[in-house]
Amino acid sequence: MTIVIALCLMLVLLAIGTHVAVVLGLVTAGLVLTVAGVPATVIAQTAFKSVNSYPMLAIPMFVLAGNLMMKGDLAKLMIDLIGSLVRSVRGGLAITVMLSSVFFAAVSGSSVGSAAAIGVATIDGLKKERYPTHFAAGIVAVGGTLGIMIPPSLSFILIGSIVGLPVDQLFVAGILPALLEATCLLCTVAYLSWKHQYGEIAAAPDFKGFGQRLPGAFAALMMPVLIIGSIYGGYLTPTEVSAFAAAYAAFLCVFVYRSVRAGDLWDAARNSLLQTTMIFAVVMGGSLVAFILARMGVSANLISLITSLDLAAWQFLLIVNVLLLVLGMFLDGVALVVLTAPLLFPLAKTVGVDPIHFAVIMVANSEIATITPPVGLNLFVMSGIAKTPVHEVARGVLPFYAIRLVALLIITFVPALSLALL
Repeated sequence: MTIVIALCLMLVLLAIGTHVAVVLGLVTAGLVLTVAGVPATVIAQTAFKSVNSYPMLAIPMFVLAGNLMMKGDLAKLMIDLIGSLVRSVRGGLAITVMLSSVFFAAVSGSSVGSAAAIGVATIDGLKKERYPTHFAAGIVAVGGTLGIMIPPSLSFILIGSIVGLPVDQLFVAGILPALLEATCLLCTVAYLSWKHQYGEIAAAPDFKGFGQRLPGAFAALMMPVLIIGSIYGGYLTPTEVSAFAAAYAAFLCVFVYRSVRAGDLWDAARNSLLQTTMIFAVVMGGSLVAFILARMGVSANLISLITSLDLAAWQFLLIVNVLLLVLGMFLDGVALVVLTAPLLFPLAKTVGVDPIHFAVIMVANSEIATITPPVGLNLFVMSGIAKTPVHEVARGVLPFYAIRLVALLIITFVPALSLALL
């Protein structure tokens, strides 16, 4: 009964607009104080322990790297370079947007950050080429979701910190699923553009323009190569790579492209601090949830229940996907991971699901959560950038939503896709 009351209180607080970190902290702190034999000092100790880890140090640096790349307008640089070759086909600019989303995802680690950077650089151009506003906003919103599957992914860092999995292996496991998702989205964009005759077509590929832009863009193109290559090759840990990525992004924006001034560096650092604080606050609240559920025996009872039901792995995964998709309607990706990972990973182990594969499944669900009404963050980001109602952005996302569900099923039931590179 206590758990039911706490859950109802959480839902009420979330419904009136209370930040998820505050909700988790208040409600679970109250639960801790009501459990006999648990001192109040456990609240501070558990919260501090949850963020006092080496892998978590990577989060502020990757956030800073993404913000610097956004401040430096490097998204526009990539769009001009890629567009030189693909603008000669139907829907060329839309395809360019999706390909640029793949690049930006590989340096930012954030879904919202990727959508914001690409959206600011492309939405006006898409409108000028007579792409419907809902379609233009939709492709940017759904392209941004790749930011939490393609390494360096903040969601993988969170999962690794919470359940004790090696972050470098999680990054590698996300590469092939991310390529699958990107391919599906690219094919969908090309098909819809051809079907509805969206966009203008250049006379021919601009190979000369591509050759002229390539030297200038080369340093930026090397960033994801250096990040992923150094992790895959075992030269740097994800935390070390995050510091390198932030330093490299600052060097590019200040000295190579000279698109960021001292004041912009301060703004990027301040925004990164605020974003990191928000993430850490949610993690601390989620750690309290995990602690109190374990202390009250909920986690053990769930494991016993799953064992008694004798579910096959595929049945368990199907149930989990439905659960995460429903929760994704009300929680953002960070909260979804933090709240469910401590409960679901032991259950997955019970039915024999590989933890690395299960982590990829969780991240794929987190991606979908960012474009799922009514709380999908990418929908609100693109609503503001495109100056169109949220329901119009959701309408543009709808065809891609079905594709994301198909990709989720493939990722779920083809574990080799996640484990082949390990």
